[in-house]
Amino acid sequence: MSLLENASRATTIPWYARSSEPGLSEERQASPAGPITDEAPASLQRIPHIGAGRTLQTIRLGNDIGGTFFKGHREAGEVFSMNTRFDPNPVVVVSHPDHIKSLFANLDLAPSVTGESPVRPIVGLSVLTTVGTHHRRQRKLLMPPFHGEAIAAYREQIREATARELDGWKTGTPFSIAPAAQAITLDVIMAGIFGIEGEMTEAEAHLRERVLWLLRMSMTRVALIGELINAGRQEPVGVLKWALASVDRAMYSVIAQRRADHVPGARNDILSLLLEARDEDGDSLTDEELRNELLTLVLAGHETTANTIAWALERLLRHPETYDRLRDVVRSDDGDGADQGGADYLDATIHEVMRVRPVVPIIGRRATVPWQLGDVVAPRGSRILVGIVVTHHRADVYPDPFRFDPERFMGVKPSTSEWLPFGGGNRRCLGAALAMEEMRIVLGEIARRTDLTVIDDAPERPKNRNVTMIPGRGGRVVATSVRS
Repeated sequence: MSLLENASRATTIPWYARSSEPGLSEERQASPAGPITDEAPASLQRIPHIGAGRTLQTIRLGNDIGGTFFKGHREAGEVFSMNTRFDPNPVVVVSHPDHIKSLFANLDLAPSVTGESPVRPIVGLSVLTTVGTHHRRQRKLLMPPFHGEAIAAYREQIREATARELDGWKTGTPFSIAPAAQAITLDVIMAGIFGIEGEMTEAEAHLRERVLWLLRMSMTRVALIGELINAGRQEPVGVLKWALASVDRAMYSVIAQRRADHVPGARNDILSLLLEARDEDGDSLTDEELRNELLTLVLAGHETTANTIAWALERLLRHPETYDRLRDVVRSDDGDGADQGGADYLDATIHEVMRVRPVVPIIGRRATVPWQLGDVVAPRGSRILVGIVVTHHRADVYPDPFRFDPERFMGVKPSTSEWLPFGGGNRRCLGAALAMEEMRIVLGEIARRTDLTVIDDAPERPKNRNVTMIPGRGGRVVATSVRS
């Protein structure tokens, strides 16, 4: 029986609109997985393939990643392959935690495919798209500002940015949470990257405006066509090249200004650290290398967090009992979940939101040797996609998986091979700790200071933007009250 065979009765209901589904009731069965360095055993089978032309399948993925993957599991089973424009060979899709664990445990034999992903033409070669020694070097350089004591320094900035945003909310007028959250998270990440304290320079303010413009552009139909045209490319062409040129002019202006004003050792923001970085030959980073790292951090460092906050309100407002409880705990804890019970429920809510609506719904690895995946084998060179959104809805991992229930994470630390919104292994999101802190503070303040409702009780359809899955309407809400 295939993983989601029991879900066939609900195939007429979009996956994101299901509120309950029995799925599998038994304990999860172990599934052998890992690299095959010798000849593959004859007992292993070929991977089932779901049919469709490359362009059609790529469009389907771009339209609904979750729906495409759930359909594949229903029709083909635990592991399946399909054709896309992202690879000349069939890509393999997995969701079993044992298969995922095997990929994370063998870094050299299963490197990341982010260098081949749709983000490569946008951010170039950066910590997000490099592998091996280059990736480890860049990650080590960028790690300090995103962990430990550095996170504590951002808390007041997050609170101030949140207060500024909420002070401007009006009652009775529909608006989208995602852009509002982006205003907060973009200010926070720019403070960390550029060391902005107080007023921005003209160049920094222009860069902020251009980043927001790029995000608005990415929601248009023209952007989807641009993604298809740029699929598999390393350098941007067409409308994407045109859009990035505007952002790049702003970015290079900021870099030039900071190079001119830089005093070694005087600042500890990320740009200052990168300006002082030297490779083994003593060479500094070029403007292009700086641009790639900074654009990666600006885009990846705020947009995913903002959309998770939007998903949180989208889910909470369609589950009134959960929404009421969250407001009760943060308000009784003086607004920020300060005591353990409130903090635990706030964290559990965030974990559950990221389970049911992972903003990054897939990650990929390249198998450099044949790879066993249960009773099938992926050929050498296969691109293996981890269907995070499917893993998060496995009934043998999360009972009643389509039910939104933060209680499942109370007192439970998510497994690194079963809960994957930040990725995993050596590619786990660099800013995960900062993102969690932002979500705690922003979501906690929204729950403390406001009462919200939705215009439409129907769930928002996920919309894919490049490699992310965001609320189709940005988390549309109406504030019925806003308190100071």
